[in-house]
Amino acid sequence: MGQPVEHGSGEDGSQGASWSELPPGQRLQRGWPVTHYGPVPKFRPERWEFRVFGATTDDEKHGWTHDEFGALPYTTVVADLHCVTKFSMLGAEWGGVPATTILELAPPAPAVTHVMVWAEYGFSSNLRLSDFAAERTLFATHKDGELLTAEHGFPVRLVVPHLYAWKGPKWVRGIEYMTADRRGFWEERGYHNIGDPWREQRYSYQEEPGDGPEP
Repeated sequence: MGQPVEHGSGEDGSQGASWSELPPGQRLQRGWPVTHYGPVPKFRPERWEFRVFGATTDDEKHGWTHDEFGALPYTTVVADLHCVTKFSMLGAEWGGVPATTILELAPPAPAVTHVMVWAEYGFSSNLRLSDFAAERTLFATHKDGELLTAEHGFPVRLVVPHLYAWKGPKWVRGIEYMTADRRGFWEERGYHNIGDPWREQRYSYQEEPGDGPEP
C-alpha cells in the first residue's frame, strides 16, 4: 500500500525537540517539507468563504468571508505535527482560530458525533467530534508568527496536534456536522479512520471494531 502525501505541510525547523517526544515509528524533521495532493489553489479573497453546514443546532448554514474569519478570536498553540510518511516536526507555534470558537458560533445539533473537514478541490477528512473539539485543535493562519504560505495552506489549514497531519487539511473551506461517521479522501483510500500517531494508526487494516463507520 503506497504512502499518501499530507494535504498540508510546509517549511520551518523544529525547536529543541527531544527524541522522547516522537510517536513510535516517527523520525525528527528539522524542516517542514512541502507535501500535498494536487495543485496549490489560487486564493481569491472576494470569493473565499468559510462555511459550517450539516446538522447545526438551528438547521441553518453559517459562513464567514475572509475578512470576517480573520476578525474572529485569535490564539496561539505550541504543538507538534506528525506526518504519516513518518516525519515529525516538533514545537511549532501555530496561530489562528480555535475550533472551539467555531463550535460556539455555529453549534452542532445534539446528535452530531463527527465532522467532515472540507478543503479546496473537494478534499475531505473526517474527525470524531471529540477530536475536533479538543482544546488545541486550531484553524491555523500563521506559523511561528508568520502568515502561512500558499504551499503550506494559506489562508487556513486545520491543525489537530494529537492526530496524524492528514487529518488537518490545508486550504480548508468548511466544516460539515454529521450524525454518523463517513470516511474522507484518504480514509476511503486505505488509511486509518482515526489516525492516532501514538498508536501508529496508519492503515485501515489496523482498525478495530468501532474505529470506522459501520458497513
